[in-house]
Amino acid sequence: MYLSIIIPAYNEGHKIAGDVVSAADFLARNNLTGEIIVVDDGSTDGTAAAAKDALAKAYEGVEVKVICLDANMGKGFAVKKGILSSCGDYVAFVDCGCCVPYDYLLKGIELIRNDPGDIDIAHASRKLNKSTIHECQSFKRRMCSWLFKRFLVILMGGCKEFTDTQCGFKVYRSAIAHELFGECVTDGFMFDVEIILRAQKRGYRISEFPIEWTCDIDSRLSPSKKLIEILRELITIKKALSDD
Repeated sequence: MYLSIIIPAYNEGHKIAGDVVSAADFLARNNLTGEIIVVDDGSTDGTAAAAKDALAKAYEGVEVKVICLDANMGKGFAVKKGILSSCGDYVAFVDCGCCVPYDYLLKGIELIRNDPGDIDIAHASRKLNKSTIHECQSFKRRMCSWLFKRFLVILMGGCKEFTDTQCGFKVYRSAIAHELFGECVTDGFMFDVEIILRAQKRGYRISEFPIEWTCDIDSRLSPSKKLIEILRELITIKKALSDD
C-alpha cells in the first residue's frame, strides 16, 4: 500500500517540522510505504525551509516533498495542489499542528479497504460519541460551528447527515480524490463542503470515524472574521454545482 499524506501549511514554521516527523514516524512504525507532501501556501515565516530541514529526521523509505506556492492562495487551493501532485493508492490530508494522532489514519484506510467498492471517503469527526476531546475549542468557536452547520443545511441543502464537515483529517481513494479535487472551484476554507457535495452528487459513499483531538489555538480560521468570505464561497459552490 502506498499512502500520500498532504499537509497544507501557511506560516507554520514553528510547528511544521513536528508534523513531518510525526507523519514519517507513523509510516515507518506501521511498515507503510508513502510520501509526505507539504504545501507551503505562500508563507512569509520560513515554513518551507523548516519543512525541508525536517527531511533529515525523516525515516528511510519515506519520501518528503515540499511544494512552495508563490503567494497565499487559500487552504483549498493548497490541499488541491498537494492531492493532484500525489501518487499514492490512498490520499489523506491532515491539518498542521498534530491535532489528531497520525495513527488514526489507519482507521480511515481500514474503512475504505474493508468495504471495497462501498466506502470511498473516510472523514474524521470530533462530534461522534466515541471521539475523545483532550482540549476543546472556545465557547465562541463552538457557537460559530453550531451556527455554521445549520446555515450549511439551509443554504446548501446538503451535508446534514455529517456531524463534522470541517475536521482536517480525511482519507480518500486516490482516483476519487484526483477526480473531485480536479473539479474543485473553492480556494478557501469551504473546499471541504464542495468536495462532500460533489462526492454525494456522484454517488460516492462517505463514512465518518471517531478520533482523539486536541484543539490548536493557533488555527488560521476565524469564522466570525471571515463570515463574508465563507458566505461568498458557499454561494460560488452552489452555483458551480448547479451548472454541472
